[in-house]
Amino acid sequence: MKPEARAVRISSTPQRLGAMAPLLGAVDHAAGDVPALLELARDVGRTAPRSGEGGTARLWELLASVTAVDVAAGRVFEPHLDAVAILAQAGFQAGEEVPATGGAAVEPADGAWGVFAAEGPGLRLDATADGTGKYVLNGSKPWCSLAARLDGAVLTAHLADGGRAAFAVDLHAPGVSCETPQWTSRGLREIPSGTVHFDGVSAVPVGGAGWYFQRPGFAWGGMGVAACWFGGAVAVARDFSAALAAAADKGREPDQIALAHLGETDRIITSLAGYLARTAERIDAGELSGSGAWSEALRVRGTVAAAVERVQTVVAQNLGPGPLAFNEAYGKRMADLSLYIRQHHAMRDDAQLGALTLKGDRSW
Repeated sequence: MKPEARAVRISSTPQRLGAMAPLLGAVDHAAGDVPALLELARDVGRTAPRSGEGGTARLWELLASVTAVDVAAGRVFEPHLDAVAILAQAGFQAGEEVPATGGAAVEPADGAWGVFAAEGPGLRLDATADGTGKYVLNGSKPWCSLAARLDGAVLTAHLADGGRAAFAVDLHAPGVSCETPQWTSRGLREIPSGTVHFDGVSAVPVGGAGWYFQRPGFAWGGMGVAACWFGGAVAVARDFSAALAAAADKGREPDQIALAHLGETDRIITSLAGYLARTAERIDAGELSGSGAWSEALRVRGTVAAAVERVQTVVAQNLGPGPLAFNEAYGKRMADLSLYIRQHHAMRDDAQLGALTLKGDRSW
């Protein structure tokens, strides 16, 4: 029997967590069906809490819980919720349409949105002012997940003065073409990321030059991704515990190594939950709205990514090749999560944090 989808706790009461049960059941039912997951994300986006508004921990619990059900579902929900939050931070009101950009107007609460801010060698997207308050996009943007299935995107583009800014764009507008990516990955197979080309596409500015990267929400959004990774790690830990319990029911009690690794896994998960809870409180208290926000994001992301990899390692070592070869849900989760956490740039992000630490951005 398939186990019941369960919420992931960071700081909420059991009663509040229990309220997520219908959503998590719907996510479980929709897993693998991207249009259905996007529809659920749109529904959730209308009422989901936003970072910095008193509900940061609840938002992260939502993201972690969805990802614990299905990592790819978390990969659908997170960018949509981030895009809706970005538009709100820029002053677009709830229910307000982003002005038409060559196609139909897109309302953040109703459309399916993505966030495309990655850069790639040999690819460049330029934004040129058209004299009417809007901009025209020309060029290409890499790593645009699910672009062909989305209605709109918040993306970054290069300005004539050398800076970068964010723009809202209608992905159905004339001049937008989405490549079919050669996605050979075994992880996140239903979430292909490819290149999108823009040829004279009108776009609406979202904040001014540099705003996208300078706002505290940039750091908060990065920590929201880490909450998804955390949810994936919780799911792997639950797989491990369930496997040991099932083996014990059949007379094969776990040895000390298995118990030690389960204990280590428990320490890791419990420590991460506490760290995320404290960080969410600091965000809502206004303590991470300035220059230290990105340093804390780097700490959170690096700590969670390393913990995820450790949990995956100890669980895989203990359970061996069997579930990877024959348990579809477990194998998919491990593959999805391994690819998802590669959004963290490992030692390069640590080097960035080290540079900030050397300048005095630390608490010790």
